[in-house]
Amino acid sequence: RGYPAVAIAKMKLAFAALLAGSAAAFAPQEAGRAATSLNIGTPGSSWGATLGPSPQGGSVGDQQRILGQTRRTWQFPDINQELVEVDMTSDGRPMYADVQLWIGPDWTPMTMKTYSYDGYKRPLKCIIGTRNKQATIEVKNTGSYELPITCTAAYAKPPFSDLRNELPSKVEGAYVEGGGAVHSVTFDPTVEQAQILLKTDLRQLNAKVEVLNAPNNYKQTFEIFTNNGVLNSLYVVVDTPQASNTVRVRNIAPLEFPFRAYISEV
Repeated sequence: RGYPAVAIAKMKLAFAALLAGSAAAFAPQEAGRAATSLNIGTPGSSWGATLGPSPQGGSVGDQQRILGQTRRTWQFPDINQELVEVDMTSDGRPMYADVQLWIGPDWTPMTMKTYSYDGYKRPLKCIIGTRNKQATIEVKNTGSYELPITCTAAYAKPPFSDLRNELPSKVEGAYVEGGGAVHSVTFDPTVEQAQILLKTDLRQLNAKVEVLNAPNNYKQTFEIFTNNGVLNSLYVVVDTPQASNTVRVRNIAPLEFPFRAYISEV
């Protein structure tokens, strides 16, 4: 027997709604939003806990969580301040990151690659010079998605900002020739922190720093390149929570580019 007229009308309305929904799925996406199922906000707004802070970058002193294979930036517009402190840590997992200094639209005078087997026990604390220019610090997490890091960048303040300038007057610097020369310092088990300063006489600096615990057991590594080892000398402070810590520096620049290494406990 035939269907009631009311039932037929309801079926027609449902079929029309289905057609409208299918057409909307192929319509152009709203401007400013990515056409992806992971889209949970527009760039520049809060992206939620899954994607972390906005990729547009943070203000001076902002703490940002950086997921694997993503990057964050900090702007430093004050030309009257020259030193920036970068602190990086994790929740106990390995930490892989690249740190870059940007000046102007296409100049990167300093890059540093860093690794720590445990970003909680052995975090990164370093000072980067902005050359008294408007600068940007970029930190890229080069680890996998499962290895997030937490990073903060701000203008350095005393007493930490004074340590880089005071260290050469406290310890004698070791002259490290280019072409692969090596210099190492072993610390007493009672030492909790060590500081490392590498600088040149205005020439380029290209070096690798390794923090070892027992022979060839790498706990942290830093590899830096800069075209001016005075304006962008490498200064890092590392934690030494276990016994038998050794800091080893290697000059990976050509023979014509030596540097001096100042290494001591904090």
